[in-house]
Amino acid sequence: MTDTHAPAGTPLVELRDIKVSFGGLHAVDGVSMALHPGEVMAVVGGNGAGKSTLMHTIAGAHPADSGQILVNGTPVTIANPRDARAHGIEVIYQRLALADNIDAAGNLFLGRELRTPTGALDDSAMASATRDVIRRLNPRFRNLSTPVRSLSGGQRQSVAIARAVHFTARILIMDEPTAALGPAETEQVRELITQLKSEGIGIFLISHDIHDVFDLADRISVMMQGRLVGTVDRDKVTKDEILAMIILGQTPTTAG
Repeated sequence: MTDTHAPAGTPLVELRDIKVSFGGLHAVDGVSMALHPGEVMAVVGGNGAGKSTLMHTIAGAHPADSGQILVNGTPVTIANPRDARAHGIEVIYQRLALADNIDAAGNLFLGRELRTPTGALDDSAMASATRDVIRRLNPRFRNLSTPVRSLSGGQRQSVAIARAVHFTARILIMDEPTAALGPAETEQVRELITQLKSEGIGIFLISHDIHDVFDLADRISVMMQGRLVGTVDRDKVTKDEILAMIILGQTPTTAG
């Protein structure tokens, strides 16, 4: 199915005919899609559909065997996660890679600490930068000096996302961002995503939760057995039509 639903303008990232194989298994088989500024693109499918492998390719964990990745219209090579970060691509994993025993600022600058001219850690500068970016994303966040182990799931997401966007990420891959969260925390994450969209950040959303997909996504790409079934506008399909795409590989124009 050709993606005729893409917004106008240059995509933040575009995938063209991406193929990834493991031995004789075609994990991703000729997939093309594009993500635009301020857009949430849900990538959904059953187990083994290839969605995680595709996202790992963008993130530099599994380089593509063939195909092309363009960032802001320019072809790029993403051979490892460092390449991905250099092009403004960050992953927010379901198991957030946070150091539980330190606070938000310590996590934000972990491995990239700011120092004073004498070489000492510049704790005040790091705390100030952390306060600015987290409260921009989540105005209700108050626990800046608390070890992140004691934060709620939604607040932990705030810290992980703040770390990514502070270091100039423009493309976020979010893996099951509301998994295991209660209703209030889920709403916090939804508000975070709305704020990121308003700043022109593009988000690939991997989710098994069809309600999340319909609440958060602008467009939905469905994968099955390594191939793209189709990309559709969220507002122009029903949940049943998306389920038919996921389970049967039927697009809305061919279903029924």
